[in-house]
Order: sequence, then structure tokens, then C-alpha cells
Amino acid sequence: MAANAQDAAAGEKVFAPCKACHQIGETAKNAVGPELNGVIGRKAGSVEGYNYSAANKNSGLTWDEATFREYIKDPKAKVPGTKMIYAGLKDDKKIDDLIAYLKQFDASGKKS
Repeated sequence: MAANAQDAAAGEKVFAPCKACHQIGETAKNAVGPELNGVIGRKAGSVEGYNYSAANKNSGLTWDEATFREYIKDPKAKVPGTKMIYAGLKDDKKIDDLIAYLKQFDASGKKS
């Protein structure tokens, strides 16, 4: 998929409900869910100080775009036993935009 099909500004709006559990950016901390800085490309269950489910920690997944896409559509199907209580995002365009938004943040929370 072409990068220009992704819209980070629209993705920020898609991320709004995620803020109930997740933080991103330079001041992000673990909350109900782990902080999401540098999530695209990160190994699942690897944020220091976050108490992951065994299912997530032992999943062996790396959050590349394809894996994240499958997970966000239906977290409990992709990682049975995950603690993430989210029904899933089914709209492919919104998922593209969300990924574009998340990819802006490096592991330290700086926007690239």
C-alpha cells in the first residue's frame, strides 16, 4: 500500500479512544496498557515496567504493520489470552491512518 494512502493527522483522531489505556509521545508512561512509542517494529511484551499477560509476552510477535493490522482488527483472535479489552477496529482506512500516526513516534517518543 502506498504511504500516501496513510494519513497521520486522521490517525491521531482514530487514536483518541486508545488514549483511555495507552499513551504515546515524549511524556508517555505505562497506564492500563503499555506506552506505544516505537510500537511498530517492537517485540510484543517488551515495554519495561509493564505487566503483560503471559499470552502477549510469550506470543513471539513483532509489531510490524501486518501483525499490528491483524491484532487491532481482533486482539483476542490474534493473541488469545491478551489483557487488551478492545473489540477491534474493522475499518482498513482507519487502521492505515492509525499505523501512520503510530509510526511517527520513535522509541523515545520523539516525532519523526
